[in-house]
Amino acid sequence: MRSNRVALVVGIDHYAWAPLRGCVKDATDIADVLENDGRNVHEVNFEVKKMLAPLEGPHDIITKPVLKKAIETLFAVDCDICLFYFSGHGIITSAGGYIVTQDYQRYDAGISMNEIIILANSSKIKNKVILLDCCHSGNIGTHAGSNLAELSQGLVVITASREFEEAIEIDGKGLFTSLVVAALKGEAADLFGNVTAGNIYSYVDRAMTPWDQRPIFKANVTHFTPLRSIALSVPLDVLRRICNYFPDPQDEHPLDPSYDCKNEQKNPAKVAVMEDLQKFESAGLVVPVGAEHLYSAIVNSKSCRLTPLGYQYWRAVKAKMI
Repeated sequence: MRSNRVALVVGIDHYAWAPLRGCVKDATDIADVLENDGRNVHEVNFEVKKMLAPLEGPHDIITKPVLKKAIETLFAVDCDICLFYFSGHGIITSAGGYIVTQDYQRYDAGISMNEIIILANSSKIKNKVILLDCCHSGNIGTHAGSNLAELSQGLVVITASREFEEAIEIDGKGLFTSLVVAALKGEAADLFGNVTAGNIYSYVDRAMTPWDQRPIFKANVTHFTPLRSIALSVPLDVLRRICNYFPDPQDEHPLDPSYDCKNEQKNPAKVAVMEDLQKFESAGLVVPVGAEHLYSAIVNSKSCRLTPLGYQYWRAVKAKMI
């Protein structure tokens, strides 16, 4: 059966030689958010295959042959977009980086990160995303002695750390994955409610700035396909009114106490405009002039203006592209 969006999500805590605690939880969180559509709970977003090896209770046996077969199957599916997520041990050797499987041996750690790239590169699927939350994951797609990554068209890779770094875990959760989940839930959504791999990386990169761990982004794409969508932060019918309030993009929209719904002198028409302007402000499209926020601007009869981002959406509305 053909599914348009397919994901393989793997989490391994059950390593006999070095057990982990948060990888299965991370994988489960990723699977849960990928499966459901943020706009319609009755629609499936991704068809997700989970492979989980918790410390206690029954678990999948995730050996090198088993996981390699699952990855090969993923990249051979007839679909529009596929996603591979792994949380577990990662190591780097003189031969490169590896995601570690449960049958780890000293000279046979698991699946080479570059072998995953080879499988993705040979796939006919137009859009492919790889998310790795493991130590040394930044080594994926890197040739020995070179930082050059060769990725096929449509492939995006986001990793938790650089090739020489470990992946941080906080309160039983991977720092990287917790941020990816927040991004997918809407923290990284654009004005139209779409969350792409590019949005996710930008959000994760900013949030991880204080930490001694840097995420890595590698891609060969001409556009980003949304991985998840949520409700629009500014409804389209509201957004299309932006040119009404700012006939010229350089205009300032004057404000006064009659825009305040709690003011005795309120003007219902202006109160309605204020509701739209507040949505624009929260989306970063409008800022007050000479005031800290819009409410202060109306109390003190100041004004508001478009931000550079607001100007771009003003142009799109003016050109009837929205």
